Amino acid sequence: MSDWGTIPGLVRWSAERYADTEAVVEGRTRITYAQLGARVERAAAACLASGVRVGDRVAVWAPNSLDWIVSALGAVSAGAVLVPLNTRFKGTEAADVLRRSGARLLFVTGTFLGTSYVASLRRAAGTSEGLGHPLPGLPALEQVVVLADDAPQDFRTWKDFLATGEGVGESDVQARAASLDGTHLSDIIFTSGTTGRPKGAMITHGQTLTAYEIWADLAGLRATDRYLIVNPFFHTFGYKAGVIACLMRGATMIPQPVFNVDTALANIAAERVSVLPGPPTLHQSLLDHPSRDTHDLSALRLVVTGAAVVPLRLVERLRGELGVGTVLTAYGLSEASGIVTMCRRGDDPSVIASTSGRAIPGTEVHVVDAGGSPVPPGTPGEVRVRGFNVMRGYYEDPAATAETISPDGWLSTGDIGVLDPSGNLRITDRLKDMFIVGGFNAYPAEIEQLLGLHPDVADVAVIGVPDARLGEVGKAYVVRRPGSVLTSDDLIAWSRREMANYKVPRAVEFVGALPRNASGKVVKGELRGR
Repeated sequence: MSDWGTIPGLVRWSAERYADTEAVVEGRTRITYAQLGARVERAAAACLASGVRVGDRVAVWAPNSLDWIVSALGAVSAGAVLVPLNTRFKGTEAADVLRRSGARLLFVTGTFLGTSYVASLRRAAGTSEGLGHPLPGLPALEQVVVLADDAPQDFRTWKDFLATGEGVGESDVQARAASLDGTHLSDIIFTSGTTGRPKGAMITHGQTLTAYEIWADLAGLRATDRYLIVNPFFHTFGYKAGVIACLMRGATMIPQPVFNVDTALANIAAERVSVLPGPPTLHQSLLDHPSRDTHDLSALRLVVTGAAVVPLRLVERLRGELGVGTVLTAYGLSEASGIVTMCRRGDDPSVIASTSGRAIPGTEVHVVDAGGSPVPPGTPGEVRVRGFNVMRGYYEDPAATAETISPDGWLSTGDIGVLDPSGNLRITDRLKDMFIVGGFNAYPAEIEQLLGLHPDVADVAVIGVPDARLGEVGKAYVVRRPGSVLTSDDLIAWSRREMANYKVPRAVEFVGALPRNASGKVVKGELRGR
């Protein structure tokens, strides 16, 4: 394994090792690894000038972009713990994670997809024009930097923020980076727990570097690769299997802020993209696009997918129709640094389509029964993992940590899976009923909690149902309050205003009562049986 030590160590190493190689392409902007290293150092200097200390939480709420990469790596180089926020969050959801993480600094996009993130945060956390505090409802948050050319009063522009670091010397930035080691936290990735309350998985520099050097090795990522990063940076898949892996190998990053098939096809052809990880829906929509044949996709050589069932036909089409040499599947969760199992190059297509591969080096995967005893191959049970990749715990939540990680280090994933005799893992059921909407994890308990806020909803249960385009979508079974005339269209429209789009139920069925067992729990199997 390479000895980068920390993420800033990796950034500095890649700036020297791949100095003249193109690092990031964003529209007309093209920068080399040496230039990326210099930009990250400037951002780190500005973080120091702004009072960021080792261990402070710094959040980024923005789509995939060069500014995301620079602000995040700059903060981490200054010793901060990165807290990436889901770009699909509404203001209240973002404010909750900012509040609970105690973030002191936030980098936020200007307007994205027609939404002002600053305005939605202000609605959720109050406004204080001229009072010197950007968001009074978030007292720990001292500064908000808008990744744009203009910013409201009490907020700073990206340019103004970077200018504050001009008085900080290179030696100061390097001294701060040198004060870190592999045991320091590098990020807290907030997952939506099945209780509906997001929990922050704490991961260190050492865990991140070890995991994604393995990922880059197993995937066969190389310096000549050009990597279209459609997976959102707020996911481990986008940030670590994307940005971090590219830094390790000197591959060129092409961030794409939104998944749009036309844009992806144009990017793949124009930039000679060779690497395209993403959920199966991404690859399916590329293959099925009517104008696919008018684009030159011949440079594509590596696809890594997962997060859902992968049809064997998809693997065969990627290889046959697009000539993709390597198609791999993987399985991971934030609590295990985003990676647990992965297929190996050379695995049979049926193994790649029907399993998520084998445990990565340095880790163990077991499938256990309700009593925690390992079950034989072919028998379903709960997936457990142990190794260097298991998180340090949930941020400020020792009770949830103790529930999830056993005293001897086994992480309970809550996923149901089956191991074959070769150790390949097939996930058969989702994290306590979780379903995946176009690559995004959707947790019924969280959606039920939000729907329960509607004044006309007396009781509600949500399940995932198959969808041709997105893989799965939510369906809500709702008990109306007496006298209510709430319609499904009304509730869906309300949901679109109150929650991220992937959480919004696509169908609503009104029922007189929900089926419950003797202990009062909703029997979701009965709802699925309908």
